[in-house]
Amino acid sequence: MGNLPHPIQYQGSKRGLASTVLNFLPKKIERLVEPFTGTAAISIAASARQVSQEYWINDLNKPLMQLLELIIEHPYDVANAYSQVWNEQIGDSIKHYYQIRDKFNTSNDPKLFLYLLARCVKGAVRYNKEGLFNQSPDKRRKGTQPEKMRHNIERVSKLLKGKCIFTSFDYQEVLSQVQSDDFVYMDPPYQGVCGNRDSRYYAGIDFDRFVSSLEELNQKDILFAVSYDGKRGSKTFGHELPKTLNLKRVQIQVGRSAQATLLGKTEITVESLYLSNALIHHLQNTKVDFFPVYKELALKN
Repeated sequence: MGNLPHPIQYQGSKRGLASTVLNFLPKKIERLVEPFTGTAAISIAASARQVSQEYWINDLNKPLMQLLELIIEHPYDVANAYSQVWNEQIGDSIKHYYQIRDKFNTSNDPKLFLYLLARCVKGAVRYNKEGLFNQSPDKRRKGTQPEKMRHNIERVSKLLKGKCIFTSFDYQEVLSQVQSDDFVYMDPPYQGVCGNRDSRYYAGIDFDRFVSSLEELNQKDILFAVSYDGKRGSKTFGHELPKTLNLKRVQIQVGRSAQATLLGKTEITVESLYLSNALIHHLQNTKVDFFPVYKELALKN
């Protein structure tokens, strides 16, 4: 699919795994639903591959969803606004960042949010207990250059404009409305990594509640896939989803950990992708042979 555009820097994005994840999806989907969309990496990749013409993009982070809607539906407005804010960094760029952060926390203006995401440390969204964005600036760089940002914004808009609905619902509300011909891809925050509260969502995702939601999808024979737990070297992230859900678990090698490399180690990062039983049956019935991909990527526990 080539180099896909991604205007928003966002820690935890599935940008690097999007192409692999799509290998386990149906070749054609009526509508792709992402209840935890983040930066919509899977939807962007699916549109580039022409998997679907309709997308439901949802995330509890409302300013992030407003920003995605602007990028997709009003690309020139948001690109111009970003260029203006970025060019105001002349002089004390660190002071400028904190001024923009204060303005964003007062207004929740998604155009300001784009600059903060481009400039903050590791693209990591962080909020304090009051729900205010409190991530610090990366002092080594000033964020994506305006022309590069404009190029990425315009490419994303070209892929998804007029094809999406945007919401900021709780994921269970989204799942209660999915239809039989939808495909649902979920990438919730790892329970166990964030404790009781995840900085991206203001509140954690309860494991038992999430498992119950997956059981309901199974009962409705909804096609879905879930990116959930993982590991880096000997350290695990999140709990495995229970076997009672009857999901096929594929462990995908993401690559060598950058942090481990800096420390002279060779730790491999692995992420799990769970495929619903309804999805497996659909792929078999449509004679889509994903098993060579599965055999290549699956690792013995």
